[in-house]
Amino acid sequence: MPELPEVETIKNCLLPQVVGRRFTGVTLLWPRLVRQPSPEEFCHRIAGQTIKDIRRRGKYLLFHLSGGERLILHLKMTGVLLLQLSFVPVEPHTRAVLHLDNGTDLSFCDQRKFGAVWLVKDERVVIGKLGPEPLDNNFTPDVLGKMLQRHATPIKALLFDQNIIAGIGNMYADEALFAARINPLRRATDLSEEETKRLHQAIRQVLTSAIGHGGASINTYRQPDGQRGLAHFFFKVAHRRGERCYTCHTAIERITIRGRGTYFCPNCQKP
Repeated sequence: MPELPEVETIKNCLLPQVVGRRFTGVTLLWPRLVRQPSPEEFCHRIAGQTIKDIRRRGKYLLFHLSGGERLILHLKMTGVLLLQLSFVPVEPHTRAVLHLDNGTDLSFCDQRKFGAVWLVKDERVVIGKLGPEPLDNNFTPDVLGKMLQRHATPIKALLFDQNIIAGIGNMYADEALFAARINPLRRATDLSEEETKRLHQAIRQVLTSAIGHGGASINTYRQPDGQRGLAHFFFKVAHRRGERCYTCHTAIERITIRGRGTYFCPNCQKP
């Protein structure tokens, strides 16, 4: 699933290409992609609106439109957003094509059809319950520590809860916990002040590094120009079950926490 680094990379790639461009229409190939308003109203309302800005909030992309509305996209598990010339044939699993006034198309491709699109006047109806952004300056070790003390859940489960911290998913939770040398099953309330500081630093370092490498193309993720991200080549534990830890050479293990596959080094991340 695209997480914060992947969505941030998409935003950064699209900003210089589409800001100032006007939507001329929509080809909606999978109407259920649109969650709000109705598919017919969505196509009618978006035509003629100009893209004023693009922001990311958690794993959501927010297009600020000239009519005061927000076009919000969530790629879910297998979504890909591609910017292509209009005459290029649509790719397999394309669910919607948003046509721009300069002869390019913004194509939403989604193999498993879990992706979602909203067109709303108030973005809070979609993203209002998200937790703080982990790369914001106001996300401090003290803020993280107060969050941990309110939840006696496994620390891995807390990290991928979007209502607590926005944007971290399975891969980067595993990577951050390894970098901080914290076992994913540890209860959040049991972390010491020193461990909390290490985890805070690890979260920010892991996410920043992944953004610098264009995100991770573990599954279907690609950048808007079709290129694959490189961040997965630098993973220490995520998706490396059975391989040797780069630090101690112990085999990486995989367990399930709250339904999510979790990778860790049993030696570097002792209980």
